[in-house]
Amino acid sequence: MAQSPDKQNTLVMKFGGTSVGSIAAYKQVIQIVADAKKDWSNVVVVISAMSGITNLLIESAQQASQCNDHCYEQAARTLTQKHNEILDALVHDELLKQATSQSIQALITDFSNFCQAISVLGEATPRAMDAVVSLGERMNVRLLSAILQSAGIKSQCVESSTMIITDHHFQSARPDLAETKIRTQAIIHPLLEADIVPVITGFIGATPQGVTTTLGRGGSDYSAAIIGISLEADAVWVWTDVDGIMTADPRMVDCAQTLPELTYSEVAEMANFGAKVLHPKTIHPIVQEDITLRVCNTFNPKNPGTIITSDEHMDETGKMKAVATISGLKLITIKGHGMLGVPGVASRILAAVATTRASVPLITEASSEQSICFAISMELADQAVQAIQNEMAAELNNKDIDSVSMTDEVVIVTLVGPGMRNTVGIAGKIFMTLADHQINVISISYGASDLSLSLVVQIEDLEKAVKALHTLIC
Repeated sequence: MAQSPDKQNTLVMKFGGTSVGSIAAYKQVIQIVADAKKDWSNVVVVISAMSGITNLLIESAQQASQCNDHCYEQAARTLTQKHNEILDALVHDELLKQATSQSIQALITDFSNFCQAISVLGEATPRAMDAVVSLGERMNVRLLSAILQSAGIKSQCVESSTMIITDHHFQSARPDLAETKIRTQAIIHPLLEADIVPVITGFIGATPQGVTTTLGRGGSDYSAAIIGISLEADAVWVWTDVDGIMTADPRMVDCAQTLPELTYSEVAEMANFGAKVLHPKTIHPIVQEDITLRVCNTFNPKNPGTIITSDEHMDETGKMKAVATISGLKLITIKGHGMLGVPGVASRILAAVATTRASVPLITEASSEQSICFAISMELADQAVQAIQNEMAAELNNKDIDSVSMTDEVVIVTLVGPGMRNTVGIAGKIFMTLADHQINVISISYGASDLSLSLVVQIEDLEKAVKALHTLIC
């Protein structure tokens, strides 16, 4: 396996869509990369699609599956206009501009062809969706690489499908980290040795046969983490549009503050429970290699942002640090006296849910074993109920299980902080605060993690609950 040209001085920087949403934003990225080059021997850039492009691609493919050709035809014109606007403003060499424009236009032609095929078939398969959605990143690496070259920074665009090898689970593929590391080092190290900044597509991988896959929405963060560990980087910086990870969503809480430092476990807990700054999958590979992770603001680069450090630095005082939320959920409840003392009921229920590929962020079980309740995404709730009813058909017929029911939309509100489970009075303080604001708690998960306490409340109580609980942090 090739060795890093300078193993001790490699920085991977990921820029999200909001960091590349305008001419001014691209100029900020140029300056950030130029500044990083002064301090780091090796700089690697991972980029998302331009702001708004991924949603446009998804909507176009979905409309094409309903034979609405006008939508994707208009989208193709929009793609051309948006990318050419940035290209004309920031790339001054005419030959480079022409070559980049032609390369992007070829991808837009591919987009139109994909959508036309989807329209003819009347179906957008997961494989087809990955092919379409990946085009946003593929266009943007060409654009940003040309912009950096025009600014005097040697750069080359790289499609991560040549490096990140995954399984065949389209739209949420799992990478083969061992093979990915071999390929990443083989492709990227020669560029770094030549003092070239690689600009790599986030979000995208490929099967061993070369078929395009994606890592799921938000997967550009994950891509940066994968590339970071593959290159044995010293640091991964995620550039976004906020000053790091905050104590709460600033759209709900005016006094939300940036957290200057969090541990891996704390930020993983926040990501799992809805904090949108980092993709949940990002944390795990970074933890394994003890790589420094930082969240920064593209539009305020002098702000230090949030540093994510080893769990060795964890404060054990039981201080509450942040409130995170997951919305768009329903609660499914299975009740029945016949469940009492019967081994394997819970595993059968969850195995049935797993067939829908749904994630279960919270689960509770009555001590009497007569009911199980768990949260699941609204989009998969009906499928999950049907899968449970099919699996437990005999028990339902024999009245061992009385019902399988689900609620209207609910939300999980999670308080995150170290040592919460072992700190006297925290639960009482939380519930008293909610009671004072007339907020009813539908379900609770406490004790499974030493770092969090999760509550389920009605969707209409979301903002009120977050504001109330944030007073325990301010």
